[in-house]
Amino acid sequence: MQNFTTKLLLNIGHALDHMFLLIFATAVTSISKDFGLQRWEDLMPYSVAAFFCFGIGSLPAGRLGDLWGRRPMMIVFFIGIGVASIIVSATNSPVELAIAMAILGCAASIYHPVGIPLLVQGELRPGWAIGLNGFVGNLGVAAAAGVTGLLIKYFGWRIAFLLPGVISILFGLVFALFATVESAAPGKKKTPSGGNFGMSMAKLLLIMTIATTSGSMLFNFSTSGNFELLTSKFSQISEDPAQIGLLLAFVYSLASLTQLVVGNLIDKISLKPLFLGVVALQLIGLIAATGVDGWPFYLSQIVFMAAIFGAVPFTDAMIVRYVDDAMRSRVSGMRLTIALGASSLAVWLIGPVVKQSGFDALLWVMVATALITLLVVNTLPTTPSPRNQEHDACREERA
Repeated sequence: MQNFTTKLLLNIGHALDHMFLLIFATAVTSISKDFGLQRWEDLMPYSVAAFFCFGIGSLPAGRLGDLWGRRPMMIVFFIGIGVASIIVSATNSPVELAIAMAILGCAASIYHPVGIPLLVQGELRPGWAIGLNGFVGNLGVAAAAGVTGLLIKYFGWRIAFLLPGVISILFGLVFALFATVESAAPGKKKTPSGGNFGMSMAKLLLIMTIATTSGSMLFNFSTSGNFELLTSKFSQISEDPAQIGLLLAFVYSLASLTQLVVGNLIDKISLKPLFLGVVALQLIGLIAATGVDGWPFYLSQIVFMAAIFGAVPFTDAMIVRYVDDAMRSRVSGMRLTIALGASSLAVWLIGPVVKQSGFDALLWVMVATALITLLVVNTLPTTPSPRNQEHDACREERA
C-alpha cells in the first residue's frame, strides 16, 4: 500500500495529465488567431497527434512500468509532460504545434498504465481509490477550462502552457524525493492468480478495449469540443472566454463528483448493472442536449458530462478485479494503446463535423457512440458483488 504522500502525488499527476491534454481545446481560438488562421476548426486536426501518441505510447509505458518500475516511470511522466508543455508554448506554426503536441501526448501516455496500477497496489478499497483518482483527474479537466481561460485572457495562450509545465517539473522533483520506493519491479514479483469468473482473458481484453474505445471517444468528443460547443450555445448570453471557461469548469467539477459515487459503489455491487446504468444516463443527457440552447443546454451538459465521467473508473476496476498486479500495467497498456489510438479520431472529427453540419450533428454522433458502449457492456457476465464474494469467502473459511 502506498503512503499518503505517494497517493497525493499520484492523484495530482492524474489531474495534470488531463489538464495538459485539454489546454489546447480551450486555447485553440487564440492560437488560431496568432497563427493567422481564419477558423479554429482548421487548427483542430493538428492536435490529433497528441491523442494518437497518448494511446500508442501506453503500450511501451505499461511494459516499462511492470518490468523497469512504476516509480521511475512516474518521475519521467511529471518531468516529461512539463518539458513538452514548455515546448508547445514556444511554437509558431501549425506544423511545429503538431510536433510539440505529439511529444506532449507521448509523455501523457505514461500516467494511466503506470500511475493507476501503482495507486491500487495493496489497496483494500480499489474502487474508492480509482473513483477518487478519477475525481481529481477530472478536476484537471475543469482546470484546463477555467484556469486556461483566465490565463489566456490576461497573459496569452503561451503562458497557459508554460506555467503548468514549470509546475509539473517541480512536482516531478517532489515525487522523486518523497514517493514510496519499490522493493522490485511488479513484473519480477510472484503474485497469486485471481479468478476470472468464467471469462477468458482474450474476451475480457476485447470487451475492455471496445468499451474503453467508445468511452474514450465520448470523453474526447466532449472535453475537446465542450468549450466551443458551450460558446455556440451561449452566443446570445456571453462569448467572454474567461466566463465560458468558468461555466465549463463548474460543469466538470460537478460532474466529477459522479466518480466518487461510482468508485464507492464499485466496492459494493456488481460491475455490469452499475456500468449499464451509467451509460444509459449518458444517452438520456446527450439526447436531451440536442436542439436546445442557453441554460436548458447547460443543464443537459451537466447530466451527460456526469455520466461520461462516471463511466471512466469501470475499465480500471475490471483490470484490478481480474488481472494480477504483476501484469496490470501491460494489460492496461495494451487496451489503452488500441482504445486511445482509435479514439484520437474523435479529436480529428470535431473540426470537420462541426464545420460541415454544426454541433447538433456532433451530439448525435456522441449518442451513437454511447449506444455502442451500452451494447458492448451488456455482453459482460453478471458477477457477484464484492460484498457477496467476501461473505462467500468467510463461509468457506469457517467450513
